[in-house]
Amino acid sequence: MSLPSNFEDLIAEAEGLNLYKKLIIQLNKDLLYANIDLEFDHETLPTSLKLVLNETVFHLIQSKFSEYLNLLYIVDVSELKIKKLDGSDTLQLSEEVTFLILQREWQKVWYKNNILS
Repeated sequence: MSLPSNFEDLIAEAEGLNLYKKLIIQLNKDLLYANIDLEFDHETLPTSLKLVLNETVFHLIQSKFSEYLNLLYIVDVSELKIKKLDGSDTLQLSEEVTFLILQREWQKVWYKNNILS
């Protein structure tokens, strides 16, 4: 599996395989496990998903850093990928982390659909 390199490719692949709703379900499950008070409706548009998740990640970085780290742990975002990011601009960092979260969630959904079924 080659991972999508940007948000648009990720969404196009998820929608092309009819797995976008499963992506939202997986994200909701991990947000719940991480005790993040956020749940996406299954009909959430991709642009809204990205925007709201990004705002949440930004807020967590700014004011609830331990919850942010817990979310990364629950989602299982690569520590190496996080360490490679430039943390000098929190807004840019939150956007990049948001994509890494969605990318990891996509890996889980793709794997469950293709390997386990």
